Order: sequence, then structure tokens, then C-alpha cells
Amino acid sequence: MNYPPNAPPPGGYGGPPPGGYGAPPPGAPGGYGPPAGYGPPPPGMMGGPIGGGPMQPHAPYGIDPVSGMPFSDKSKMMAGLLQIFLGSFGAGRFYTGHTGLAIAQLAVTWLTCGAGAIWPLIDGIMMFMGKVPDAQGRPLRE
Repeated sequence: MNYPPNAPPPGGYGGPPPGGYGAPPPGAPGGYGPPAGYGPPPPGMMGGPIGGGPMQPHAPYGIDPVSGMPFSDKSKMMAGLLQIFLGSFGAGRFYTGHTGLAIAQLAVTWLTCGAGAIWPLIDGIMMFMGKVPDAQGRPLRE
């Protein structure tokens, strides 16, 4: 099939778009790239390997996005498990560095013949929820 030299191709296609393929349409402001107003995050928003940003020396486990505090080196999963299974011995509180509370939990549990074991159980659940910081006041990491 031979077509006249200036005839459009069959099927209603009028040829390449004005400006060529892959170029912004004529009259479009700017070009390709992120929308205006976007850029790198402010310092401290993406800290540590968990957040995906560069690792900061004072926060090797990242920074809590809510409080802005660096995460603890203690895991809330480990603290919660220790507190639930060995809470009568104050193991979860010893792990987080709260020695006084650990001794108090140990004493209350043993002096009440086990009735005080509800305190370590509730404490372990609170650790899983992230409501208990470490001894330096930093939130426990995931």
C-alpha cells in the first residue's frame, strides 16, 4: 500500500504529538521532576537505618517521628516478652534499665504470694504498646 507523501497514517492517528515523544506538552510550565515545594526532608526527620535516611551518630536506631527522641538500643518486643514471662523476677525492667522498679516488682510478687504478678503482666503489655521508655527516657525500638 502506498500512501501519498503528506497523508496521515491510517486509523485516525495524526502522527507524533507536537514537540515529539517524551517531551512535555507545549505551553506546560516547567518540565519533568518533582512538583514545586517538594525537596529533601528537614534535618532530623529521616534518621537512622529504620527511617531510610543517613545514619546519625547520636541516633544509630533512628529518631521517633512523634517525639523527635532517638530510639533506644532496647527492643520493645524483647522487653515485653521478658516482662510477661519473667516479670515476677523483674526481668523486663532490668532489661530496660529500671533497676528500682524491677526490685519492687520482684518484692511485690513474692511478698503477696504471686497475687502481685498482675503488675508485671500489665507492665509487659504496656511495653508491647510502646508506652514504656528505657531508663534514659528514650522510646524502645521496634
